[in-house]
Amino acid sequence: MQSKTNEQALEAAIERTLTGTCIEAIKKDSETVDAVNENAEIYRTGKGYYIGQPSNFNAQFAIDEQFFWSFLETTQKEELEKLQKQNDWKLKILNRFDRMIKKYGVLHLLKKGLEVDDARFVLFYESPLASSSQQVKDNFEQNRFSETRQLRYSVDNPREEIDMVLFINGLPIVTMELKNHWTGQNARVHGQHQYRTQRDNKQPLLQFARSVVHFAVDTDEAYMTTKLDGKNTFFLPFNKGNNHGKGNPTLPDGATGHRTNYLWNEVFTRESLANIIQHFVRLDGKKKDPIQTKTLFFPRYHQMDVVRKIIEDASKKGVGQTYLIQHSAGSGKSNSITWAAYQLIETYPVDGNVPGIKDVERPLFDSVIVVTDRRLLDKQIRDNIASFSEVKNIIAPAYSSKELRDSLEQGKKIIITTIQKFPFIIDGIADLSEKRFAVIIDEAHSSQSGSAHDNMNRAMGQQFNEEEAADAQDKIVQAMQSRKMRGNASYLAFTATPKPITLEKFGVQQEDGSFIPFHLYSMKQAIEEGFILDVLANYTTLKSYYEIEKSIEDNPLFDAAKAQKKLRAYVEQHQQTINTKAEIILDHFIPKIVNQKKLKGKAKAMVVTQSIESAIRYYKALQSVLKDKGHPFKIVIAFSGTKTVDGIEYSEAEINGFAEKDTRIKFDEDDYRILVVANKYLTGFDQPKLCAMYVDKKLQGVLAVQALSRLNRAATKLGKKTEDVFVLDFFNPSADIKTSFDPFYTATSLSEATDVNVLHELKDVLDDVGVYEWIEVENFNELFFNKADAQVLSPIIERAAERFVNELELEDEDKADFKIKAKQFVKIYGQMASILPFEILNWEKLYWFLKFLIPKLPIVDPAIDALDELLSSIDLSTYGLERVRLNETIELDASETAVDPQNPTPRGAYGGGEEQDPLDLIINSFNERWFQGWEATPDDQRVKFISLTKSIQAHPDFESKYLNNFDEQNKNIAFQKIMDDVMSKQRKQELDLYRLYAKDDTFRTALFDTMKRMSSVDR
Repeated sequence: MQSKTNEQALEAAIERTLTGTCIEAIKKDSETVDAVNENAEIYRTGKGYYIGQPSNFNAQFAIDEQFFWSFLETTQKEELEKLQKQNDWKLKILNRFDRMIKKYGVLHLLKKGLEVDDARFVLFYESPLASSSQQVKDNFEQNRFSETRQLRYSVDNPREEIDMVLFINGLPIVTMELKNHWTGQNARVHGQHQYRTQRDNKQPLLQFARSVVHFAVDTDEAYMTTKLDGKNTFFLPFNKGNNHGKGNPTLPDGATGHRTNYLWNEVFTRESLANIIQHFVRLDGKKKDPIQTKTLFFPRYHQMDVVRKIIEDASKKGVGQTYLIQHSAGSGKSNSITWAAYQLIETYPVDGNVPGIKDVERPLFDSVIVVTDRRLLDKQIRDNIASFSEVKNIIAPAYSSKELRDSLEQGKKIIITTIQKFPFIIDGIADLSEKRFAVIIDEAHSSQSGSAHDNMNRAMGQQFNEEEAADAQDKIVQAMQSRKMRGNASYLAFTATPKPITLEKFGVQQEDGSFIPFHLYSMKQAIEEGFILDVLANYTTLKSYYEIEKSIEDNPLFDAAKAQKKLRAYVEQHQQTINTKAEIILDHFIPKIVNQKKLKGKAKAMVVTQSIESAIRYYKALQSVLKDKGHPFKIVIAFSGTKTVDGIEYSEAEINGFAEKDTRIKFDEDDYRILVVANKYLTGFDQPKLCAMYVDKKLQGVLAVQALSRLNRAATKLGKKTEDVFVLDFFNPSADIKTSFDPFYTATSLSEATDVNVLHELKDVLDDVGVYEWIEVENFNELFFNKADAQVLSPIIERAAERFVNELELEDEDKADFKIKAKQFVKIYGQMASILPFEILNWEKLYWFLKFLIPKLPIVDPAIDALDELLSSIDLSTYGLERVRLNETIELDASETAVDPQNPTPRGAYGGGEEQDPLDLIINSFNERWFQGWEATPDDQRVKFISLTKSIQAHPDFESKYLNNFDEQNKNIAFQKIMDDVMSKQRKQELDLYRLYAKDDTFRTALFDTMKRMSSVDR
């Protein structure tokens, strides 16, 4: 007899796991389903489910009547008796049930129960908490979990069947369509297609919110949706991931079953399903809104998994733990944070031996503090958590120390604040060390790796009673302890791009000394599952080529490396250069994105520039080109503060014509299509309509990933696809971008801990210089920690500063070296103090002293003045651009990445013997590096440009139609025609140049701009 490999075999395998047997086995043994359901021995060998029979399903009311009535009769007989005197008591209950479920959905009835006349029915006994009474535990056991195969669900077409439905007390929770790869069908295509086109969603069972979730499942993958909407039905993957990508892992050697075993072995168990209903599923929307307009949330697998693992770990290990959750953009972090926060306030210790607990009967944490740098998320999380909780008013925002203190005193369980406000909240908080906290940090980066985080720890730590006669030494030790991660708080850091310090501070240390995230949902999996788009799929890089020339006779010496860097910055930020790039940007954006009506005509772009000054120059250049084109759309700029450019002071609000706080909202409007930025909005800015980015800025590491990820937000309703996403990069080679993305594509780990011994070396060097006496450091700390007035502290700092500036007669390089090492000491100690396993008192004292001394140490860098002089010694004679990579897909490394720790070595002002090159040599090497538009020597290139310029000027239409033409638009048209004529005549002599001109739009635009300038100037 052959093996069964069809859908029936998969059904039977799931049924056997859930119930301990299956229909096929029952028939073979000549048993009945009812007899099996009464046999507790069989029932308990599975996951505690009963076998349901299709004949007991009432399609009109979408309930399994057998288990619905048996549950009520067994558990709430007295309530039933209140109605049983009426002849139609069953129909009355069913009609009332039908009315309420149509209005509120099954989730509401499971949580709130059903009231009919004077009877109140509990329809689901919730799973017990660790502190629950025996009665609550016994009640949960009274629930009837059941599964029914081949369920005939349709009132209109009684022959239509759904493969499997899971019920609780007769109420449908999960429907499933099952497919088997061995029959040539799968869940992703055929299962979803069946739900979309062959299942009638007007039937009660499949109406929105009448069941909790609908699964399409095969032996390898699972997909789910909470709303069947015909062809518009949107399915989400519910898979564990495989090698950090989509799908599910292979089973361990020797194991039997399918890759999707986890569904019936783990997710659909009675305890798990009850937990999902109680703590995860959420119906979002205003109470007054019709149910069809609401959204029903069911967790994706990784969201459910991370929250459960956090809760399990906390209940066993107690307070004082750290958790790094590396979840990519598109992972649904706000929901994961919501679910974690809500469940952490109800987490109990497993026993009396758990560290940091007060009582086994009390929750582990008094309060959960959610710290986020996304202001929009602040309200979103508050609303989400509020919709979960049966107990109202347990959530509060806190934007000041008074609000936080008041919230804690009022018994608020979840307190939400922003990273921007957190340092202010710390001041003035009363003694909190008797409280136990879980601190959830959203997008944990440097704002939580330094002083802001130290303030948080200090606030959560023991506060000294001023009446105690504690000396300054004790208080300094206390400040050190409080900057450590306190035993009364657990920290959960959510980020897509963990830096080495974040891994070390929050990650899980392995036996080999490395650090890994507590939980991972990778960028690779998010891209493959379609939650974010691959921003590196269409990456175009342009290489600038330009030539500079000396404008002075003499040949001064300059530091070669610094000069090259300074020259490139000068050229790239020159208005002439920016004008060229602005034209290239709009020559792509208008025809390729605007005119092609990408994203249903709503597509937007971001221009990323090197500095605020560059952003302003770009804005002006783009506006100028748009003016010539009749202003087809508006653009907006974003930067902080004010900036003076060419003697005029600008602000974001002044340029845009509306308040800075409105920029994000205005940019969402259809009229505004391009946003110009320097640093603002490169992180934490979600705008799904962004599909193009024009980069003219050095991007590397975490910033590169965060900035380019502004494009990856999916916009399903606008039909946004990977091929719609486009990056044009003027600055960064594709290899550099790949290097930045690789560590965060799959799993990121830290190879080893940071070596803090460098602090010993730095302190020794700083001590030897003689800027401060150690007694001054001691005095400063004693006064500082006794809250002495600033006027008392100032003379100590001023004495050390005076030595630095005058008394020690230090050379400029010695001064720079001291200041660099002092800043390095403060940075490293400030980041590492919270995770040091030991305490060195003198490090702490020097840290506080240097923090106040550093701002008082002026240094002079003569190289800066020299380099400024360099810029006045050169002219930009030629600028152009050549496309290096066109719509290249940057392939990322799918292997796990180990990043190196900061392991710093002492830095200083003394380089490795810097090269001092004459200006001629610098200019020649600069031109050789950057002027590579086509295969010709620099002299040849110069000759070609001059020759082209003279040919253009000799053209019969040049003076009449171009030079003396004051209509800018007609003038450009005339010049284009002249250029085409000249290039056509030159093609035989200059074949390479003509080929570039004819085939490469970008090169043609750049050459056009260069020739126009040279023809106008050289007369």
